[in-house]
Amino acid sequence: MPSPATTLLQHLPHLNAEELRRLLTEQLTRQKLGLYWERDAIAHDRALNADLVLPRLVPEYSHTPDGCTAHANLIIEGDNFDSLRLLRATHAGKVRVIYIDPPYNTGNKDWVYNDQFVGANDRWRHSQWLEFLYQRLCLARDLLTSDGVILVSINDENRARLELLMDEVFPGRRVGSFVWRSRTGGNDAKGAFFSDNHEHVLVYANSGFRFTGDEKSYSIYKHEEGGRVFYLSDLTKAHDYKERPNTYYPICDPHTGIWYPCNPGRVWAYASRERVTDANKLRGDTMEAMIEQGQVWFPPDQRVEQFDTLQALHAAIDAQDIPFSGTTPLLTRDTPELAQWVGRRIGYGRPRLKKFKDGLKNENAPISSWLTPRSEADTIGDAINMPIVGATDEGSRVLKEVMGDKAFPYPKPLSLIKNLLAQATRPGDTVLDFFAGSGTTGQAVLELNAEDGGQRRFILCSSTEATAKEPGKNLCRDVCAERLRRVIAGYGGKPGHSLAQGGEFAYLQLDKIDGADLLLDAQPHHAATLLSMRNMAVAPVEQAQEAIQTIAISADWLLVLCQDSAPATLDALRALHLAHPAARLLVATPRPQALALWLQEQGIPGQTQALHAVLAQGQGRRR
Repeated sequence: MPSPATTLLQHLPHLNAEELRRLLTEQLTRQKLGLYWERDAIAHDRALNADLVLPRLVPEYSHTPDGCTAHANLIIEGDNFDSLRLLRATHAGKVRVIYIDPPYNTGNKDWVYNDQFVGANDRWRHSQWLEFLYQRLCLARDLLTSDGVILVSINDENRARLELLMDEVFPGRRVGSFVWRSRTGGNDAKGAFFSDNHEHVLVYANSGFRFTGDEKSYSIYKHEEGGRVFYLSDLTKAHDYKERPNTYYPICDPHTGIWYPCNPGRVWAYASRERVTDANKLRGDTMEAMIEQGQVWFPPDQRVEQFDTLQALHAAIDAQDIPFSGTTPLLTRDTPELAQWVGRRIGYGRPRLKKFKDGLKNENAPISSWLTPRSEADTIGDAINMPIVGATDEGSRVLKEVMGDKAFPYPKPLSLIKNLLAQATRPGDTVLDFFAGSGTTGQAVLELNAEDGGQRRFILCSSTEATAKEPGKNLCRDVCAERLRRVIAGYGGKPGHSLAQGGEFAYLQLDKIDGADLLLDAQPHHAATLLSMRNMAVAPVEQAQEAIQTIAISADWLLVLCQDSAPATLDALRALHLAHPAARLLVATPRPQALALWLQEQGIPGQTQALHAVLAQGQGRRR
């Protein structure tokens, strides 16, 4: 079918002036500020169809150690658009962290669109790349939790296009970007004596997300009082007494009776009760309240002077023998109400603000947007909030250590993804990578679990990358899954990963079925796997064979898959109810009305759902 743009071009010679004017008006008023690509002029992805995607467990490719009763980790083989359609039906709102390293659209035949490699000379290369990512990002958006985050690696050349696309898909949710030094060497790739040695990681998040940050250095907390430690901070703000006359006043230590003049160039950071005319307009505490609460530190050992006459005070001012703040004299002949200082004990030290460690809102320092190369780690000093990561060569080296050869081109460094996930995830989060490639994200999840005792889960989507020349190629099975299998077992002298650390995974393949043939072509194992993923966020360890299968058990409900209503099946359903009399049955079945009537006749509390509706749930088209 020709695209709308093609049809329009064919009709242009036959349009009159009025029709052309109207068409031009429509085109001009349709434009908006932001990203635009020729969606109507390119052939849309063939994956945009009306079929349904059902998961098929492949036990022989899965990794099921002893004691594993369900798979929390998933490796999905197939086009990632189809994988995302399936996950939208099973994991909507359940994924907290997504990391992807999509194709960079370099034109070096590094990605496939509509079953064809896209080359540098393709007229619609950039539009096809944007459409390719747009469809997938829209699906991924629905998977994120309310405080979820997506991190996307991209090169410098395509960063601007991708960032505008992310703004389109995730409006108002931009957090920022990391800059990663991807290599330490370089060459003049652009012929302008310019070496492009960095890449980016774009960060977009729902409200409530925050990075973990890094542990702060508490070396500045050198003071202690009543068992509480604190450091001394500035008690002034950057306004002079003419700008903020109401915060230019003397303060007094009530315990010693020593007075302290205000810096005319930097007034106090807090207002005084005596100068607040409208308490409703007061923002924060007053200086008197801060002193009463013990928040203000007064210097214990300092010079203190008292001038009994104005002439004596003038003489000290002329001799510059008065308190200073840096190079600024705190008392001058022009100081307002100078006479009030006659007869007062004047401190030559400066009051400070106590910052107590136990009053910190954030125990950790914010994470820096600069991903520091390991080769430069010694130069960053105390800036521990700058993650230390390797360059591109680390990714190939680690993969070779695991697999024995370079099984995948240009994998991301393990340290890069591991550092990002250490910052973005919590111990129980689900992590999705739908451009999983060689499976580095899965290895990062396993290593983080081993380090902090977490129970993070991974979902990796990878394609076979089979071609006409290599029909038997299967990157997902032979590289991604095999890598995770070897990492779980342990490699190169490194320990493996136990079941408690996530050392297992289900390998799923995708079956696409026409909606009209759903009940004819869908098999019991499709339904069992789909229901397990949707209701328990796990996959079974083997394909379903029984006519009745328990999917999930809770204190007050029990989800059951019932394939027929034969006498043996009904007997098994009755026995299940007797074993769990307090649980209300939820039964997915091809014959919901007949089974609902039987449950009613038997006095068994429960309800039924049509199996075709259960299988199709969540797979309709959405924008």
